[in-house]
Amino acid sequence: MNKRASIEIPVEMHRLVTRYGDLHGLDANDYATMALARHFEDIHDIAVADEAMKQIRSEEDKVLTSEEFWRGLDD
Repeated sequence: MNKRASIEIPVEMHRLVTRYGDLHGLDANDYATMALARHFEDIHDIAVADEAMKQIRSEEDKVLTSEEFWRGLDD
């Protein structure tokens, strides 16, 4: 089930959302929903990458070369 959220945005931003929606065959609400979903995915991906980098820097995890990775897998 979907929930409705109402936000106040500057007029220029609304114009952009409407224009980009029109270019993609979407109404402003659908385009804004798509843009928010993509943004949330990006934020999640950044958080996952940050955590991976912390593990690498703390030497919890190790970065392997492709040779190291494939060694032993061909047996």
